[in-house]
Amino acid sequence: MSDKLIHEIKAFIIETLDLEDISPEDIQDDAPLFGEGLGLDSIDSLELGVGLQKRYGLKISGENSETRQIFSSPRTLAEYVEANRTR
Repeated sequence: MSDKLIHEIKAFIIETLDLEDISPEDIQDDAPLFGEGLGLDSIDSLELGVGLQKRYGLKISGENSETRQIFSSPRTLAEYVEANRTR
């Protein structure tokens, strides 16, 4: 897993969700995306899922039992992108 991809995913999250006053460096690699971490909600996860499909050619099902794990942190999201991207 490259630090470059993790940084890219953090920037993607910020850009996609239009988060203000935050930079990729402000987000820890293993910080939770939901709850105590960035505080994202289900609408945010939907926006991220659509964005990931467009940018990386990923197919992420909302009914997939692994989806919660995939979206748990920038690192787990980057690992999924690295293993499954088609673009």
